Amino acid sequence: MALVADSLVGVVAAVIDLWYANVVDRIIADPTSVTDAEIDTADLVYALSGIVETIAYLVAIVAFLVWLFRVRANAEILAPHGHRRSRAWLILGWIVPIVSLWFPKQIVDDIWDASARSWSSRKGLLHAWWAAWLVGAWVSNVAARVLFSAEEADALAAAARFDVVSIALMLVAAVFAILVVLRISGEQEKRRTEMSPVLHPGAPAPTGRP
Repeated sequence: MALVADSLVGVVAAVIDLWYANVVDRIIADPTSVTDAEIDTADLVYALSGIVETIAYLVAIVAFLVWLFRVRANAEILAPHGHRRSRAWLILGWIVPIVSLWFPKQIVDDIWDASARSWSSRKGLLHAWWAAWLVGAWVSNVAARVLFSAEEADALAAAARFDVVSIALMLVAAVFAILVVLRISGEQEKRRTEMSPVLHPGAPAPTGRP
């Protein structure tokens, strides 16, 4: 749900980016065609959209990390010796330079393998998610640098439009991330259901999800 909310905020932010770029274009074409009140409103809305977008992104990060810790704990029960990185890397892997390019992917790969061995070799979804995330994160970083360094009106408009590109790429990464979350969570739920009679002898067979 946090990923979905972040995606929806991103869509709204992209619309605001395009609207703001259009206002700047009008200023460049004819400064008298835009009132001071309209400029102040555009600046305020644009700034607020950036703040809301950042908050939604941080919430999605926290939610994803909480999920990652939980499925990793489950995966350690299913495959105690099938993990290449310690739990500390569930956070450090995202922030330590260089290794952040592949450590998180390895962690999720191992969780994927432990959760459902029958399809552990089919990792196209994981590869797509990680590729989309790397590209989207890089473009978002470039977009932020372009925006902060923009001083002239035409540079501001270009930065706003470039931000739309970064949002679109991050939306693709978010969709793949949602699919990964649903797949791993669903497979772990299946394994939990299968293991329930073993963990609790004599208990009635489960009839559905809790």
